[in-house]
Amino acid sequence: MSEAGIEGQESETMQGVLVPTGTPAEIVALLNREIVKAMQLDDVKAKCAELGFDPVADSPQAFAAYINQDIEKWGKVIKEAKIQQIQ
Repeated sequence: MSEAGIEGQESETMQGVLVPTGTPAEIVALLNREIVKAMQLDDVKAKCAELGFDPVADSPQAFAAYINQDIEKWGKVIKEAKIQQIQ
């Protein structure tokens, strides 16, 4: 965006897999292991790169922390800008 003359603008696209609260820990761990394995496959890496994605296959705890950080950051922006939900 800076090339277009808009300084300080930031955004990113996030993709992830979420499960309902209360999903057994062993199911979460299994899903995480399999997703991490899949993200390490050469063809998956190539397709992600082609689409402009920089994949991060991390722990469920790290992903939750990332989401919570975004909620805090963008929540502050929304409150300061007095953005309200349209009903």
